Amino acid sequence: MSMIRNVCVYCGSGPGTNPKFVDGAKAFGKTLAENKIGLVYGGGSVGLMGAVAKSAIEHGGKVIGIIPEFLTARENALKDAQEMIVTADMHERKRLMFERSDAFVALPGGVGTLEELVEQLTWAQLGRHTKPILLANIDGFWEPLFTLLDHMRTTAFIRPGLSVEILKADRIEDILPKLRAAAAKTADQAKQLAPEVARRL
Repeated sequence: MSMIRNVCVYCGSGPGTNPKFVDGAKAFGKTLAENKIGLVYGGGSVGLMGAVAKSAIEHGGKVIGIIPEFLTARENALKDAQEMIVTADMHERKRLMFERSDAFVALPGGVGTLEELVEQLTWAQLGRHTKPILLANIDGFWEPLFTLLDHMRTTAFIRPGLSVEILKADRIEDILPKLRAAAAKTADQAKQLAPEVARRL
């Protein structure tokens, strides 16, 4: 997996209190479109979800929304997405988002965003995938999480050999270069693995 074709974006269904969050979401949607990279996201038309998806569409990008049926009304499923998949539940939603994506980016968000992000970190830690995971640290939003992760390492709950690389970008324009570099690095490492191990990853 050396090429980034689709990026999964986790983010809030609200706009947050800082205008920079919405601005960052719009800028990233535009960046994906201009680089001909598809957006895979939660399917809503409100908050940061709506901002990133609408921006991608406005700039000619491809958008794949994946939303559970019970959220289609609450999060106002985006009608303009080229592909909208309605799932039976959250588990199917997360599985399809994983399968359709080559990398993961977390914009600011709440508990749901954090849950989706941490699940990917856990899977990577357990060796279930090697797809890049990046935190878009808009105006320092994710700093408390980085502090918590450092605390987990210090207290040996994240032990050597069980760590996972978490990419960080303070600027929107740095996200894609970091994802591409990480994907290329992973591809090079996979070439050095035994074929049966590489296939499992």
